[in-house]
Amino acid sequence: MSQAASNPYANTGKWILGTAGLVVGMIHVGGVTRLTQSGLSMTDWSPLGSLPPISKKDWEKEFDRYKLFPEWQQRKSMTLSDFQFIYAWEYGHRMLGRFVGVAFAMPWMYFTFKGRIPKGYQKRMVGLLAMGGTQGMVGWWMVKSGLGDDRRDEKREIRVRPVRLTSHLSMALATYGALLWTGFDILGIPQEASIKDQVKKLSKDALRHAQKLRSTSLVLAGLTFCTAASGGLVAGNDAGRAYNTWPTMGDEWIPSEIMDLVPWQRNLTENTATVQFNHRILGTTTAFTALYLVGAGLSRNRGMLLTPQARNGLYAVGIAATGQFALGVTTLLTYVPFSLAAAHQLGSVVVFTSGLYLAHSLRYARPALVRAVVTSSISTSASTTSRGVTATVAQVAASGAKAV
Repeated sequence: MSQAASNPYANTGKWILGTAGLVVGMIHVGGVTRLTQSGLSMTDWSPLGSLPPISKKDWEKEFDRYKLFPEWQQRKSMTLSDFQFIYAWEYGHRMLGRFVGVAFAMPWMYFTFKGRIPKGYQKRMVGLLAMGGTQGMVGWWMVKSGLGDDRRDEKREIRVRPVRLTSHLSMALATYGALLWTGFDILGIPQEASIKDQVKKLSKDALRHAQKLRSTSLVLAGLTFCTAASGGLVAGNDAGRAYNTWPTMGDEWIPSEIMDLVPWQRNLTENTATVQFNHRILGTTTAFTALYLVGAGLSRNRGMLLTPQARNGLYAVGIAATGQFALGVTTLLTYVPFSLAAAHQLGSVVVFTSGLYLAHSLRYARPALVRAVVTSSISTSASTTSRGVTATVAQVAASGAKAV
């Protein structure tokens, strides 16, 4: 039997996962836009966008507008050709965002009309659309932080504010995670009907093992999200080009400059030493959590207690986390080359994806379902016992009547 035949919502789930894939592309293009220092090339924004400059006169007009803003003061050697290059990346990033919005909204209307949105999922769709729309506004809020007159006297390279860059990246990751989980949920609808019966067949040891792994995989996904967000602060401060040693930071394990800024809160978002130190700690913690998860999940005789999907998820977590950790260290030691920096950002998405996939593959161990199964088993056992006692009393009464 085909998947479409067994699950009438299969195409809906595939569409959601396809949209999630587009968001990954959006994250990657956003990373390249930052690495090419293209983010401040467009100095205005409208929700629906506009056509790019076409003629040379149009380009010169756009270039003249760019020269009115602070970044031009530091890039006066830029030619029109250079400007066209950075403008193309920013324009492509914005238009890809709008394309993702259309790729979500249009099929949603179609599947709604065809009755192919599962019951109870329309609110999720509204939430996903709202997250996507909010992402566009957060993006412009981020860009505006690099265009204000208050940036004109800065001696450091003018960039968008690190906190706003991190907010933009975090919103994209959250949207991606919500899309991914929703797609998994919809594709897993046929299994939901029998999942309680499957749980009843599991031994207590297998169920405890699955519950432990599920909770740890959710912790891993959360750690990966926080590590990626901290990477936004590293990128926003260009902190990857400092302390290019491992495992120490220069000659120190904890850099002495870690609390140099006043008030102290600024160190968490603006201090190069602090943001890189935090990113290292989070990245290392994420890697060790992943290795612990794989070791605990696939240890001798334990791996056989899991479903094939859960075992595949553990393999994916181990490979992705190990590769991402090695890639991060290599990127740092080689002074953040363009290709490795872009790959490192994508690697965080891969680890995040593997963590969510593993957690979802262990959904049969979610607390609410286990409680429902245990409660049902207790009720069934009590009912059976009650029927047994009633039958016994009836037999004794019958025997007594015969004796009389």
